[in-house]
Amino acid sequence: MVQETKKVLVLCTGNSCRSVMAEALINQLGRDRYKAWSAGSSPAGYVHPKTIETLKRHGIDPGAPLSKSWDVFANEPFYLVITVCDQAAGETCPIFPGKPEKLHWSTPDPAKATGTEAEIDAAFDEAFSMLKDRIEDLMT
Repeated sequence: MVQETKKVLVLCTGNSCRSVMAEALINQLGRDRYKAWSAGSSPAGYVHPKTIETLKRHGIDPGAPLSKSWDVFANEPFYLVITVCDQAAGETCPIFPGKPEKLHWSTPDPAKATGTEAEIDAAFDEAFSMLKDRIEDLMT
């Protein structure tokens, strides 16, 4: 029996860091079982360069992500909708058809990190590791 690919939407506010990382992780780790997209309530309009750098450093193909509004997906049915920032979790999301399961994974925003290059890299690595652990748990 062929298992249907589960569609996942990952949401945050800016859609430039955390949701983009989670999208790439789900698509690589989930292979044929999960397909992910990401979006934001107030998209930044760009993907943070450290997001791409962090994914590549950890051997994850970032694809060609774009920062986009969650309104793009308002009429799409999803199996699962995951919010990765507390602000997006508190906002009124579009209604997605099919009554998707909703999860909230509070993840610190690495784009707000300050300090040396190494400290900023560490903030991105921490967010990446938190998301990777949660995604691996989800898929087991």
